[in-house]
Amino acid sequence: MWRTLYSLLWLFVLPVAILRLLWRSRQEPGYRADLGERLGRYRDAAGFRGTWWIHAVSVGEIRASEPIVRALLARDETARVLLTQMTPTGRKTAQELFGALPARVRIAYLPYDLPWLTAGFLQRFRPRAGLLMETEIWPNLLHQARVAGVPMVLANARLSQKSASRYAALGAFAHETFGCLGAVAAQSEDDAMRLEALGAPPARVTGSVKFDVQVPDTTASLAAHFQRLIGLRRVILAASTREGEEVGMIDAFLGRATPDDLLILVPRHPQRFDAVAALADAKDVRLQRRSADQSVLPQTRVWLGDSMGEMFSYYSVAQVALIGGSWKPLGGQNLIEACAVGTPVITGPHTFNFDEITRLAIESGAALRAPDLEAGFAAAAQVLDDSRRREAMSSAGRQFAARHRGATARTLEVLDAAVVGSV
Repeated sequence: MWRTLYSLLWLFVLPVAILRLLWRSRQEPGYRADLGERLGRYRDAAGFRGTWWIHAVSVGEIRASEPIVRALLARDETARVLLTQMTPTGRKTAQELFGALPARVRIAYLPYDLPWLTAGFLQRFRPRAGLLMETEIWPNLLHQARVAGVPMVLANARLSQKSASRYAALGAFAHETFGCLGAVAAQSEDDAMRLEALGAPPARVTGSVKFDVQVPDTTASLAAHFQRLIGLRRVILAASTREGEEVGMIDAFLGRATPDDLLILVPRHPQRFDAVAALADAKDVRLQRRSADQSVLPQTRVWLGDSMGEMFSYYSVAQVALIGGSWKPLGGQNLIEACAVGTPVITGPHTFNFDEITRLAIESGAALRAPDLEAGFAAAAQVLDDSRRREAMSSAGRQFAARHRGATARTLEVLDAAVVGSV
C-alpha cells in the first residue's frame, strides 16, 4: 500500500519535476539535454545489456565510483559498465572521467522512480548487478530489481543518524525498501548498524572507496600552472563551499589574513559561480576568475575557482584548506582529496555526512575542527605562520589517506558474493 501511495505521489509531481528541469536549464542547459532518458527512453542500449551497472547521483558519488569502475574494467577486458546519474554536473564529471571509453562505459540518466519507468530501464539493459553509491535508496527501483532478479548492492554506504531517523519514521515501508537490497558495503560500523536497523541485510564494513581515488596525472602540471599565475603568495583554499558560507568566509579571511595572502574560493555547484563573484563585488573585494587564466594581480584578494575537475590542483597550491559544507548544517564535504596531496585541513562543526572520516583525520593529526568561520580562519592563519606544524599536518594527511586504502577490493568482494548468491 505504501509503495502504491509513493508511486501516486511521484505521478503527481512528475510534471512539476520536468518543469523544474526546464526552468533550471535556463542557467544550466544540461538540465534540458537527454530529457528522454529521465523518462526511460534510451538509444543504443543493446551493447550494454548484461553489464555491471553503477548509479552515482552527482559529482561526489561519480568521483567515488571511479575506483570501482576502473577495477571492474581492469580485471576483465570484456567487462562493460553502465554508469547512471541524476544531475548534469554528475554527467559532465562522468564524461571527463570515462568519455574516452565509450565502448566500455555507457553514461546515462537514471529514470524517475515510477514503477513502469524503472521496470523498463531494467528490462532494456538487463544488468548483471547494480551498485547504488552511498545513500541512493529508490523504493520502486529496488522493488523492480528484486522482481527482475537483479542483485542490488548499496556500496560505499553511509547513513547519518538524522537520515536514519527520517527513514525509521516510514516504518514498514522503509523496512520493505531496504530489505530489497542484496548486500551492503558500509563505510563504518555506525553506518552498518543504522542500515541494518532499517531492514537492510547484514552489512560488511569496507571503508570508503574515496580513499582509493587516484590523484590525476594532470594534477602536477596544472598545479604548476596555477602557481605561476599566483606567484609566491600564501594561499588559503575554501573548498566546495555552499550557499550561505561564502560571505562569512570572505569577511573572516579579510579580518585574519595579511594583505599578501590569497583566498581561493571554489563553490561546490558551478551554477553558483556568478552569484559568488557578485558577493565579492558587493563587498568591493577585488576578485579574479580562474577561467580567465590570467596572472593574479597583487591587489586581488579572492581567486574564484570557477572550473570543474581541478580540485586536486587547487589543494596542491594551498598551504591550508577549509572544507565547505561544514560551516552550516549541511553535513560537510569530502576531505580525503586534501589529505591525499598533503594539504592541512580545517573543518567546521557540521560534518554528519562524513563523521567517521573527519574523526579519523582529526585523530591522525591531518585536520582540525573549528566551531565557526572566525575560529576557522584564525586556525588557518596559525597554520600559515607555523611551517613546522604545517609540515606535520601535511605528512599526517598523506599517511592517513594511504593507510585507509583498499575499500574498492573489499567492495568488489561484496558485489561478487551478491551475484553468486542470486544465482
